[in-house]
Amino acid sequence: MPTTTWNRHHILSLADFTTTEYDTVLQTAASFQEVLSRRTKKVPTLQGQVVANLFFEPSTRTRSSFEIAAKRLSADTLNFAAATSSMTKGETILDTAKTYLAMGTDIMVVRHREAGVPNAIAAEMDRLGVRVSVLNAGDGQHEHPSQALLDLFTICTLIDPDHPRLDLLKGKKIAIVGDILHSRVARSNIWSLIASGAKVHLAAPPTLLPKLFAEFILESGIRSQEFIISSSPSFSTSPNQQLFLHWQLEPALQNADFVMTLRLQKERMTAHLLPSLREYHRLFGITRTKLQLCKPNVKVLHPGPVNRGVEISSELMDDPEFSLIQSQVTSGVAVRMALLYLLGSGKA
Repeated sequence: MPTTTWNRHHILSLADFTTTEYDTVLQTAASFQEVLSRRTKKVPTLQGQVVANLFFEPSTRTRSSFEIAAKRLSADTLNFAAATSSMTKGETILDTAKTYLAMGTDIMVVRHREAGVPNAIAAEMDRLGVRVSVLNAGDGQHEHPSQALLDLFTICTLIDPDHPRLDLLKGKKIAIVGDILHSRVARSNIWSLIASGAKVHLAAPPTLLPKLFAEFILESGIRSQEFIISSSPSFSTSPNQQLFLHWQLEPALQNADFVMTLRLQKERMTAHLLPSLREYHRLFGITRTKLQLCKPNVKVLHPGPVNRGVEISSELMDDPEFSLIQSQVTSGVAVRMALLYLLGSGKA
């Protein structure tokens, strides 16, 4: 395991992650990936600790991934489901969290449809003076740190399997395509990829990538970067520019090293933002033909679940020559083991 001291008590956002913290997560995950390749896949590092998965919103990959990660670390797990909980009788979120605290929980993994809920639970744990860590597993349209970290790990291990690290992405062109407006994954990926020195190109229709999105990023902390809104294939850039916004797909894909496509979050859309799914796929869906604009060895990622034939063609999704989607799922276990280990190792 890496010998770097880990001082972060909660993992709620990547906006203030340091290069050292990114590299520590990547190297720790690489160690656990090796563990997962063994015949005996369990280690005793969190034996005696309790990890509670508090998912107030449906999930398949994230919830299952955190559960198996905790079990691989020999932790005891508690799984919460809002539909069958006392919240249906009026119990508040913070009272639910304190109930799990009273059961001896050491780490709370929290997902909620409203932004800020994991932060509120973390603040309450800190107010109570208890050594309980909170890990944000996705909150509203805010962030999804563990997904961005597993995306980062998937890409970095593809480049250097033995020594994944942040600087491997310096200067790489990475296109993020899809429903960026509603995507917590996009926001977390922007933080990690900007920190790596990559060139990040966002592409979506104007309704899913408003001009104000650049101002949101600026207000959130990337104040030294320059931004450009581009609706045409040709535009000038400065050498230090890292984030680009496009209302057409082609300039984002041109010579891209990696393409991250995002799910259309229809459950979060409150207005008719697209003429039709067929039209969206025609203009922004990722296909083999459109990938010809990218570098020859381009790889495609998607956080899942996938609307086949909408964000990405079904044949491309299943093509191992281009698709890293299954690798992302596999990487998720190792990365979430790393996060639980880093939060829990100081509690032993």
